[in-house]
Amino acid sequence: MAELTSHTIDLEMEAAGRVPRDEALQDQVNAICRRARAASRQLAVCPTAVKDAALRAMASTIRKHADKIGEANSLDLAGARTAGISGAMLDRLALTPERISAMAQSIEDVAGLDDPVGELTEVKTRPNGLRIGRMRSPIGVVGIIYESRPNVTADAACLCVKSGNAVILRGGSEAFHSNQAIALLMADAGREAGLPDHSIQFIPTRDRTAVGLLLEHDEEVDLIIPRGGRQLIEMIVEKSKIPVIKHLDGNCFIYVDESADLDEAIRIIVNSKVQRPGVCNSLESLLIHESISKSLLARLIPALREHNVEIRATQAARIAADGLGADTLAAVDEDWGTEYLDLILTLGLVASLDEACAFINANSSHHTESILTKNHDNAMKFLSAVDSACVFVNTSTRFSDGAEFGLGCEIGISTNKLHARGPMGLHDLTTQKYVAFGAGQIRE
Repeated sequence: MAELTSHTIDLEMEAAGRVPRDEALQDQVNAICRRARAASRQLAVCPTAVKDAALRAMASTIRKHADKIGEANSLDLAGARTAGISGAMLDRLALTPERISAMAQSIEDVAGLDDPVGELTEVKTRPNGLRIGRMRSPIGVVGIIYESRPNVTADAACLCVKSGNAVILRGGSEAFHSNQAIALLMADAGREAGLPDHSIQFIPTRDRTAVGLLLEHDEEVDLIIPRGGRQLIEMIVEKSKIPVIKHLDGNCFIYVDESADLDEAIRIIVNSKVQRPGVCNSLESLLIHESISKSLLARLIPALREHNVEIRATQAARIAADGLGADTLAAVDEDWGTEYLDLILTLGLVASLDEACAFINANSSHHTESILTKNHDNAMKFLSAVDSACVFVNTSTRFSDGAEFGLGCEIGISTNKLHARGPMGLHDLTTQKYVAFGAGQIRE
């Protein structure tokens, strides 16, 4: 595996006492940002063929060194177990051979996508003969601050490279070894394939001070994308001098309408909750129309308990369950706003579609919501009324994912309303400039 070279030297000097810790870290982050800005200028004009070849080389390197990534991940998992992290969060952190292979496949999928850079749209000819349109161009330097899932390292790096952006990666301490291994392998493979030096950089420290230092570099860094818990996101939004696209927690809701197919509803709810509970698009809160609550809960609660799902229900839901919910916990107000990332589900009843939509808008994190219904008008009203990044009809919330949307992978799921919303792919990592093609026209 590659070494950190100058990064490692900085840390060794600091450890030896030759450079004060804060000063060494500040110098290190300053250097990373300067190098990223220089790389971004070259990446902006890097040919598609070079970028695609680099991505394929990265995928090949990840497959070749899967054992090294696995060893690094084992260190992180051992530390997480010692810290008492939950089983669902351990699953979020773990890199199995299959997940490492899927990570490489995602990089190859991105290499196969159309390059958005230089794409011309909305070209119109003015009365004076000027042809005016829009051209897609890279954002520049993107800083990604994220927690837990080490596959984010690969997803973020490959999407930024393909869209012509230099990327600075700062992963969570719980996945430090995994993130570093993946980032270094990809950076080396990209450089050897012709990418500019420092196109991909990883901040090699667990010190949280580094995040604050990065957020001050508004002259070199154009965008910050945080992925993680609400506390992390709120801290970054408060402190950043750089524009932030928020990727907030995934408190996802499903509403079961009175016309829903109950067999279908049970399959979708169970899948949304248990298929992978430690990820942001898993189901956290369930609302059921009161008119079908008894018949649905009589079958749904046993199905959830087969998977050891803990249910936190309102009093009305407990009564509707006819004793099957007698040993469930009572839901409190805080439960409705909680992203559990675990086998826990909040359950309640509503009297109407309007009540469901209002409750979701007031309590969800505006990530992903789904309605289960056979009423077309209710489905369309739900799509319009629910104010979230992704809104589905008759399907699992687990489909809120860049790969499932055909984006290759995603930089994250934006809960912002401006610039990008929902799973962020290549186009969302570009901006647009106006361009004009003339033939000697001058303004009179």
